[in-house]
Amino acid sequence: MKLNAMKKPLERKAGSGMAKVSFPVFLVMMALISWLLLRLVLWLEVGPEEMSVGESLKVFALGSWFDVWTLAYLVSVFLLASALLGNRLRASKVVHALRWAVAWVVVAALLFGLVSEYLFWEEFTTRFNFIALDYLIYTTEVIGNIRESYPVAWILAAIAVLTSLIVWLSSRYLRFQDAPHSWRRRAVMFALVVCLPWLSSVAANLDQTELAGNAYAQELSANGLFNLAAAMRRNELDYNRFYATMPEREATKVLADLGVKRSADMRVIHARADKDGNTLGPFLKRPRNVVMITVESLSASYVGAYGNTENLTPELDKLASEGLKFERLFATGTRTVRGLEALSLGTPPIPGQAIVRRPNSDHLGTLGEYLEIQGFATEFVYGGYGYFDNMNAYFQGNDFKVTDRTDFDEKSIVMENVWGVADESLFDNALLSLDAAAGGDRPFFMQIMTTSNHRPFTFPEDRIDLPQGNRRGAVKYTDYAIGRFIDEARTKPWFDDTLFVIVADHCASVAGKTRLPVDKYHIPMVFYAPALLKPGRFERLVSQIDVPPTLLDLLGASGSEHFFGQNMFTDAHVAPRAFVSNYQSLGYYKDDQLIVLSPRQMVEAYRVDPVSYEAEPVNADPQLVKEAIAYYQTASNAFKNGGLKELPVLAAVPAEEPVAN
Repeated sequence: MKLNAMKKPLERKAGSGMAKVSFPVFLVMMALISWLLLRLVLWLEVGPEEMSVGESLKVFALGSWFDVWTLAYLVSVFLLASALLGNRLRASKVVHALRWAVAWVVVAALLFGLVSEYLFWEEFTTRFNFIALDYLIYTTEVIGNIRESYPVAWILAAIAVLTSLIVWLSSRYLRFQDAPHSWRRRAVMFALVVCLPWLSSVAANLDQTELAGNAYAQELSANGLFNLAAAMRRNELDYNRFYATMPEREATKVLADLGVKRSADMRVIHARADKDGNTLGPFLKRPRNVVMITVESLSASYVGAYGNTENLTPELDKLASEGLKFERLFATGTRTVRGLEALSLGTPPIPGQAIVRRPNSDHLGTLGEYLEIQGFATEFVYGGYGYFDNMNAYFQGNDFKVTDRTDFDEKSIVMENVWGVADESLFDNALLSLDAAAGGDRPFFMQIMTTSNHRPFTFPEDRIDLPQGNRRGAVKYTDYAIGRFIDEARTKPWFDDTLFVIVADHCASVAGKTRLPVDKYHIPMVFYAPALLKPGRFERLVSQIDVPPTLLDLLGASGSEHFFGQNMFTDAHVAPRAFVSNYQSLGYYKDDQLIVLSPRQMVEAYRVDPVSYEAEPVNADPQLVKEAIAYYQTASNAFKNGGLKELPVLAAVPAEEPVAN
């Protein structure tokens, strides 16, 4: 009796300095603190000078709003478990220990999420979005890329140690409540389990971040998990449902006035000799063959010929001085698949996923389809695994022979990482295919996709004077590999009849204050054919989607009428324009004004300085808004309704014998 009486005061004393808190509340506190710290770090990373005081305050206020409503979903799971747990079990030592074990897992997951979001921000300057969703699909490349780029073991060990420290300190000062739940309390908890997710869906919408007005602020005010869930829902956006529209007949007329007729009345494939000589533009004579080198993530700002002073691209600079350099070319998007879509299909970027990654993307009216049916040998050569981003299926389904790293002789690979073989090995294998194609009677078109200028940025030693592991070194190595490839090609009998097109797929980064910073879409392109083309500079504003019809006309092949893009050399009477996008925001750049179409039928306009590309909001030009809507609406509907397919009448026409130059 006396002993029991003495134990009770001791128990009260032992627990008197510990605060009691419910388990779900503890988890909510951990999450809110973690996300606040991440937002603060990213805000400092961007630089407070990029945002006004008001914008910064809005970032943290709106960010807290999204954090709370994200937790409304997550905490429901723990509320349900607590409501279902019997009172005897709640007070047991096993459940007490289990709570701390779960707390350890949750804190570790939060810390892992912080590190992941920080590294994602370093790469893309955005919170989790479509790209993160795509990366969850291609785990082999992505996990391998992460392991080769970062000290994963040390990061995980640090997370484990820090998690253990946080949980241990919490256990010293906190005690989870285990008081019995009344039926009334359980009823309230069940109601919250149902109501909180519903309230979250009503109260928080990703479009609310658009109130921030500054692209940096917009991203910082979001929550990564909330963004990821939104990306799953918005993977494919129906243009007619989410964007500003106009009657189809009016859209067709607007495009026709712009010279985009996309005629479906072709009854024959014309012989190459039937093409008007005016389609040659600055060329002395037609090329017989084309080799397109699509360079991974190469912003114009890295290239010396476009103003960079770091000597990263001596080979490209030389080729630019000896070829035709395009001064004002803009990428359509922020991913390789967007570049491949534009350079093969010649269509404005439709919202959501690129067409390359979508079902029903075969037998479209692509460059490969039209060239193959007119007697060309067409091939796509990629240094990585072509199943990534559906590249193999897309190009095979559009009449390209596909060659990727799995087809290369292992002896030809001097070095490789998870993302692809070294670019010099890619080009060596491409040369073998080119020699084989040249040995036949048909002209050829080959598109080569590089990989070395991609994280982890590794390449063979002793090639350049910069270290591995960073983009600048990778840019210079890719430049070295391109120069080496062109030197080898010069020794080939087919060289003088071949046009080499060197063009980036997209820029290295598109971060900026505005939603679509035009300067971050500026990419290099050089036409190199010393026997066919005099050196020069092409000053006109052009888009990636103009490349396919231009090449068809240069080769004397039919089909350019089917593209949204236009011949860069013969359509000088058409006002120049470009298209830029980031999955949801669709940009139309013309006459120094950028029209931006966004979900919820939003239309914005910016005046863009033609030299600095600085942008400021202005009242939208009504005609430019019409043109933007007409392009994007028609392109989206054309893919949806089969209007981008290769014309059925063409498939029945026998291929003509190509006419030699």
